[in-house]
Amino acid sequence: MAVRGDFFYTLMSTAREFFEKGEELFRKGEVLSALASFEKSCELDSSNPLCRSYLALLSATERGQLATAIRSSEEIVGQAPEEAIIYLNLGKLYLMAGRKKDAVDVLRKGVAIQQLPEIVELLESAGLRKKPVFPFLSRGNSLNKYSGILLKKLGLR
Repeated sequence: MAVRGDFFYTLMSTAREFFEKGEELFRKGEVLSALASFEKSCELDSSNPLCRSYLALLSATERGQLATAIRSSEEIVGQAPEEAIIYLNLGKLYLMAGRKKDAVDVLRKGVAIQQLPEIVELLESAGLRKKPVFPFLSRGNSLNKYSGILLKKLGLR
């Protein structure tokens, strides 16, 4: 029985090592190598929600599996709602899919959990548009457009 426990410990430490290597490679921008590391880590330990979140993000960016990645990430958020990075990764996926409002909502939830600089940056760059100056006119109306530009330049908006 002790041998089996030792094997399980070795298996888990190996999964952790692959995960840590994947995070390091991801931070360096070596996404294909990071993808391989996260795949191996998740293969050895499928219970790690962070690993599955990174795997979903990289599968979408490198393999074009965006819809599958979003579904998977939405499930992962439900399983580990205390991990801000999972919200960050889901926010990135939403932005890739053109779902800006969903991305902003998810990123705000992530910031509420932990003030990660990357989430704050992404949230600021993705931000929502302000309401039109004249709400009774369409957003594309030239009066709305140029009034908004003028007010922004004057620092009033």
